Amino acid sequence: MGVTRRTFLQAAAAAGIAGATGLGETAVAASAPGDVVGKVTVGYQGWFACPGDGAPVNGWWHWAQNWGQAPSPANSAVVAWPDVRDYPTTYRTAYDSLGNGQPASLFSSYDQSTVDVHFRWMKQYGIDTAALQRFNPTGGEGPTRDAMAGKVRSAAESQGVKFYLMYDVSDWTTMQADIKTDWTNKMGAHTSSSAYARQNGKPVVCIWGFGFNDKQRPFGPDACLDVVNWFKAQGCYVIGGVPTWWRTGDRDSRPGFTGVYHAFDMLSPWLVGRIGSVADADNFYNVATVPDLADCAARGIDYQPCVLPGGVSGRQRAHGDFMWRQFYNMGRAGVPSVYISMFDEYNEGNQIAKTAESQTWVPVGSGFLALDEDGTACSSDYYLRLTGDGGRMLKGQLALTAVRPTPPVVSSPPVNLALHRPTSESSHTQAYGSGNTVDGDPNSYWESANNAFPQWLQVDLGAATGVRRIVLTLPPATAWATRTQTVAVQGSTDGTSFGQLLAATGCTFDPATGNTATLTLPATATTRYVLLVFTANTGWPAGQVSELRVYAA
Repeated sequence: MGVTRRTFLQAAAAAGIAGATGLGETAVAASAPGDVVGKVTVGYQGWFACPGDGAPVNGWWHWAQNWGQAPSPANSAVVAWPDVRDYPTTYRTAYDSLGNGQPASLFSSYDQSTVDVHFRWMKQYGIDTAALQRFNPTGGEGPTRDAMAGKVRSAAESQGVKFYLMYDVSDWTTMQADIKTDWTNKMGAHTSSSAYARQNGKPVVCIWGFGFNDKQRPFGPDACLDVVNWFKAQGCYVIGGVPTWWRTGDRDSRPGFTGVYHAFDMLSPWLVGRIGSVADADNFYNVATVPDLADCAARGIDYQPCVLPGGVSGRQRAHGDFMWRQFYNMGRAGVPSVYISMFDEYNEGNQIAKTAESQTWVPVGSGFLALDEDGTACSSDYYLRLTGDGGRMLKGQLALTAVRPTPPVVSSPPVNLALHRPTSESSHTQAYGSGNTVDGDPNSYWESANNAFPQWLQVDLGAATGVRRIVLTLPPATAWATRTQTVAVQGSTDGTSFGQLLAATGCTFDPATGNTATLTLPATATTRYVLLVFTANTGWPAGQVSELRVYAA
């Protein structure tokens, strides 16, 4: 199992170095904007698996200490709990149910649908590029990691997001030879993808770990320089994931690596474990960010420092103030490019991907904190939204501001309780099954057998939940002309005994207004199974629904 970077200690953040003035608009990137310069990049682990997902690793990869046993409070490798409501496929754990009674399930990165969801989020929230972490691929995890590269490529291509390979050399004793073979025989082939990141016309590759002053990365400067120069000879633009104190060559940096650091096209100093508060972030602005940027600019090297949300379990996040202060400091220094540490690092708790927003969405008795741990309510996508706004500020699309413009909760956005939940139906025609109504795709749809009313469509919410509003849609294309369907709503807590929640109602779908119809119940009903009964359709002799959304209010 690859060793993560979580073990690094804060390396003299309060070193007492005199403050420096911000470079502001005088700072200029060595390279013109490309797929990494002037962009927001996220580190992407993609290293979670579950039994039954088909992954060669065949276990609870990175979810549990013992991969052969289901995750539980006594067998956990993560410190934060993901919000899994958007994932089409999840896997039941040995944790107790969530606070809302729903099963405690986790996602697998090996499912293509999971990677597609992650890259759809990246596109939605303004993230430009993903750096796929690649640890030593010669061991037992190698086949799973090889497959993950293909899954990331597919998702990046379909979602219009860039990606590149980021080699982490931790505990990779034969790295010097192996990394060249891996690139030549396997990973280099991915540069043919239209989604593979390029900078200055060259495919991007990152090597993380050269020069760190620890036993996990004992490589000497000659071996490291050989690898950097080899990749450059292959025509690559090479990023160095380097120690925090690369410029001064002390503390977390081995001495004698200056030549290696200066050989990279871009430097991305590590920051996780170094800062944990707004005060720490301000100190690093003075002692690291500003002088680092000046050094890189003087040498024609691009600069991509880290921005991190903070550990959930360490209560560092301060409902976004900690992360936003870093964005602000990068903006006032004139930093053009940032690396977010990380997208899906639930092991360290530094993830920006959707996370349990309250104890309602955390397994009972697990001890996990949620995003509201400091008393401020935060939506599960808050740090994705914060990242998007931070990126826009660095690109000049938002004014530079020390006050985060991103509210933790956006007008209490309603949660679609039906998204990706199990469905059933009275019938369907051709490939238009009921699962299409909860897949989040407005263009896919369910259509019942024709000329055979009544027909029904049902969704299982997973637990008895308060329901007040149901939204139905048809595909938005104008070819779906205006029509009215007659629909009644029934509910059940056990899937056997159903009661009427709303009498038969005419629902009009008009493409001019989004082909959407809303059914509001007379009062909030506690139900697990929502069943819709269709008895008429003026536009086609069948029941038809593109999206079935169920809301508590």
